[in-house]
Amino acid sequence: MLKEYKKLKLIKKTGKKSLSIIKVKKLEIGGDKIILIAGPCAIESEKQLDKIAKELSKSGVKLLRGGAYKPRTNPYDFQGLGEKGLKILKKIADKYGMATVTEVMDTKDVELVSKYADILQIGTRNMQNFALLKAVGKTKKPILLKRGMGSTIEEFLSSAEYIMKEGNSNVILCERGIRTFEDNTRNTLSLATVPTVKTLSHLPIIVDPSHSTGEVELITPMSKAAIACGADGLMIEVHTNPKHALSDGYQSILPKEFKNLTEEIKPIIKAVNKTLQ
Repeated sequence: MLKEYKKLKLIKKTGKKSLSIIKVKKLEIGGDKIILIAGPCAIESEKQLDKIAKELSKSGVKLLRGGAYKPRTNPYDFQGLGEKGLKILKKIADKYGMATVTEVMDTKDVELVSKYADILQIGTRNMQNFALLKAVGKTKKPILLKRGMGSTIEEFLSSAEYIMKEGNSNVILCERGIRTFEDNTRNTLSLATVPTVKTLSHLPIIVDPSHSTGEVELITPMSKAAIACGADGLMIEVHTNPKHALSDGYQSILPKEFKNLTEEIKPIIKAVNKTLQ
């Protein structure tokens, strides 16, 4: 048992009659449903996002991702379109009947991002930004909380507790890989996190095979493994022209590759007694 786990009250599975199901418009995240979240790392233009969303809609994607604010390691890299990007995201998502998820990076932007997005994402670098966790905890929006790249499972769950303590119980966890001594992949995808969280918490958890591996060749096999070990969904970066993407093109797959991925995971989804929505 985790040392500080007994101090956590709201994320615990103990006493819960059933696992939490987070509702986003007509979608359900958790339970016996598998959700696929897909889209580009960054929103570059309306034309770009429209082209990607059109292709994703053909594969049945109902939850569109796209960054309007981008936390980049290099200060000279593309930082996102800001509110313009949020407007584009909402417009394109509405056009194709999709819900949206995008990252909020600053407490001052929570109200603005909430105006356009259906799900607020807390990125790996902000997992322990406690002021931001408290701020999104005061909203009624579902929160997608990504595991910090150097954080333990206990710290991950404690961050979820921060959000829930403010009154927002709509938290979706996301395993996106952690930093280890291994440098063959961008991060190390700790799939053991999924069944561990399922043992400890009632919250749904999805997996991001794009950021965790940083290798397009690994996205499909790790997606299969994620579903097999109990993940409630996947978050995958898709771009129509990865070589010219302004952010994370090297780990973005083409729409046709995404379509193939969805077909390949269907037998596994069936095997674990879940359905793809």
